[in-house]
Order: sequence, then structure tokens, then C-alpha cells
Amino acid sequence: MTLKSPKLMEARRAAGILRSALRGHTGDLTLADASAKSGLPLRDAESGLHLLVSEHRGHLKATSEGELLFRFPYGFTKPWETRTRLTRALQAVLRAAAGVARFVVRAWIAIVLIAYVVIFVGILIARLFARSNSDSRDHDDFSGSFAGYFLFRLVLDAIFWTFHPFSPFVWTAEPAWSSSYGRRGAFGQRRDETPFYEKVNRFFFGPTPAPRDPLEAEKLILAEIRAQRGRIGLADVMRVTGLSRDEADPLMARLMLDYDGAVDVSEEGGIVYRFEAIRRTAAEAPVRAPAPVWAKREELPPLTGNGPGMNALIVALNGFNLLMSLYALGAHLTLDNLGLLARGVPMAELPATGTAVALGVVPLVFSLALFALPLGRAVLRPLKQRRLAQRNGRRAMLRAILTRVGAQHGREPITEAVLQRAWQEAAGEPPRSEEITREVVALGGDVDLEAGEGIRYRFPDLETEAKALEAEREAASEEEAHAGKVIFSSDA
Repeated sequence: MTLKSPKLMEARRAAGILRSALRGHTGDLTLADASAKSGLPLRDAESGLHLLVSEHRGHLKATSEGELLFRFPYGFTKPWETRTRLTRALQAVLRAAAGVARFVVRAWIAIVLIAYVVIFVGILIARLFARSNSDSRDHDDFSGSFAGYFLFRLVLDAIFWTFHPFSPFVWTAEPAWSSSYGRRGAFGQRRDETPFYEKVNRFFFGPTPAPRDPLEAEKLILAEIRAQRGRIGLADVMRVTGLSRDEADPLMARLMLDYDGAVDVSEEGGIVYRFEAIRRTAAEAPVRAPAPVWAKREELPPLTGNGPGMNALIVALNGFNLLMSLYALGAHLTLDNLGLLARGVPMAELPATGTAVALGVVPLVFSLALFALPLGRAVLRPLKQRRLAQRNGRRAMLRAILTRVGAQHGREPITEAVLQRAWQEAAGEPPRSEEITREVVALGGDVDLEAGEGIRYRFPDLETEAKALEAEREAASEEEAHAGKVIFSSDA
């Protein structure tokens, strides 16, 4: 009589049983503990526990006996979800507001900005003609003053250089941060084919960031798995993604479920994640390991992404409308008075009543708001630069630690001076002592009490992991990567 192996329970169902059976449990538990408390077979308890680790930000530990310990510091609650929901809600509101603002800016450029320029230029031209036909000379008249003449020429030049086919503002080189390539212009320059409204959006809101791949971290980890003979540790995950240890741990638990992974524990307690199925490939060339996260320094994007000429043009157009709106308010250029002006009534005889809303209040408010946007972003740039510097500093410190931890490096000393120097070189400023301490603790580091002068750190978990990985990779068979011999082909 042949016994059939029982069917493996679906991981989510097993996780639900474990969640009920382990409710109220605190501290570490083994796979056997979970199986005994829930009544699940060991294989089902294992798949359920790894799913719970992924969902509830649990942690894995390894003992000297090769046993895995599961720990859930938050229990089976998700206290971070409240913060996450609030953050997502705030981000959604901000995205919606930014979308509305971008639409308003586009409408402002397409309708209000250019339309007001045309209207105000028309008023100036009408006043110039009226002045030329008048016998009297009013030195206080705005349209007859030098400022009026200067603004009139400025706007005409701005319109000409905006739409003229040989404009240097149109036939400029692509910005360095842009990945698109335009056609060559008449004088050999590379033509920037970005729409005018998009250049205005960049001026007020900054360059549009490139879309991010939501699966980028998983792709990097899978490439690292294949390049490292199907065996990786948390240090490898942190190296290619920049994630913290607390973020990498539950992520690997989920990847084990998704990609048929397993966990091996060395005699010293080093945890190795093994993915044999991911290694199989039809390619003959070896898989290249992804670059470490610190290989590329993060830079603050430009304030606008436009050339100085385009920025000056946008400032001139918006500034012209701002000045003309002030003049319209002072001259009481209401729609009724504008009609009287069109019928030939002199400016001096217009009734000084009413508030110029359409030609005064609206362009004034919008012009001030539009100028406030880039100024506000410029004020916030030092704060953003500081955050980028901290991220670059943390990655450089991660490099200093991971390149010194490992059997192949003979345990090079990791001193506080080494970490401070690495941080400063990447961030451009020295770190605060609490920043070094926070990152060392997050990576499982301890102060080496046996060291001599100066502060030295040790990372026992990373050291045992590195030794275990070295042994596992040496023992890994190259046959795991072979897809096998072709025995049938449809094109034969």
C-alpha cells in the first residue's frame, strides 16, 4: 500500500490559523512551538509563519543548534498602518492638489498669462495711438511714460523670441537631466522639443521626476540571487537596495513564499536564504551582479530644469502681468471702463469707481502665487539637500561596514573614525554622533569592548552570515543553473 503525501495547506489559510492560535503570545517561538500550539503540520506552520513575518514585520533569529526563532515585536497587529493610511491620504491630497495646480498653471499659461499679455499690450497700443492724436501731453500717463514704453517693447520682444522659429530659447540644448533627445536646430544646437506649458510647469513646480518601478527592489534582489549562486543574506539585500535590516527581513520572508525559497542556518547561527529554482537559465553568459546602492550618488534635481533664457522669459511675462494688474487697479480699469475706453473716452475722463477684478485682482493674485511657488521651493532646497546628504552618508557608512565584514576581508577593524570619514566624504558634512549610533544599532552592531584605543564596532550577525554564505556558495552546484537537455522542439 502506497501512502500519498498530504497536500500542502495554502499559506494564507495556515497564517490565519496561526494568528488565532498564537494571539497574545510574546517572545520568541520555534517552528515546533507554532506547530504544537496551532495543530498544524510542520510544513504548513513554516509557510504560515513566513507569511506572518512578511505581513506583521516579524524578525528571524538563528540559534547555535541551527534552529530558527520567529519573533513578532508588534504581535499580530499593524500599528504602522494608521500612520501609513494617514501618510497615503495626505499624499493623495497633495497629489490631487498638485494636479489641480498643474492644470491651473497650464490654463494660466494658455489662457490667462498669454491672454492678459495680449490684452494689456492692446491697451498700451490703444493708449499710444490716443496719445499721438491728442494735442495735450500728460506726463503722468502710464502709457506715455518711459516705463510703459519699456514694458511694451519687453512684451513684444518676449512674444517674438518665444514663437520665432529661430529663437535661441526654442533651439537650446536639452537639459543634462533629460533623457530625451530632440532634433538639431539651424545652427547645430540640439532642439528642446519640450512643450512651452511643460517648461512653465518646470519653472513653478520643478522637473517632473522619472517614474519609479514599483518592483525595482525585487528585481535587484532576484538579480543578486542569481549572481550569488542562489544564496544570499540580508547584507546582500541591503547592499543592492539600501533597505534597512528591519525592512529587508520581512521582504525576504515574502520572497521565499513567492519564489520557492528556503532558509538554511549554519552551526554558528548564520542565516542563508536559498533560492535554487531562480538560478535556472537558458543563457550561457553568467548573470552579472547589480551595482551596489552606493555606486550612484543621489543628487538634488535642478530648481527648474530650464535654461536661463527660458526662465527669464517666464519671469518677464509674469512680471509684466503683475505690473499691469497694479496699473489696472490704480486706473480703475473695470470692464465698464474698458468699454468706455474702447469708445474713445480719454483715460483721464474715466470714472474713478469700481474695482478692476478681471484686469486687476485676478492677474495680481495669480502672478503673486506663481512667483511664490519657485521661491518657496528655493527656500526648501536646503532641507531637501540635507535629507539627500543623510541618505548618501548612510549608504557610504553601509559600504564601509559591509566591505569590512566578511571572512575574505579578515575582519578589518570598523572604527568610529572610519564610519565618520565615509559619511563625510559622501554627505559633504560630518555626521552627528547620534546618527552613527542609530545606524550601527539598526545593523545589529555592538561596541567591541576588547578593542584597544578608540571606539570599534562589531557586527556578529553579519559576520556569521558572511561565513555561512561563503560555505553555502562553495557547496552550491552549477547544475542548479542548467535548464536541462532539450528533448523536444516545435521548430525541429
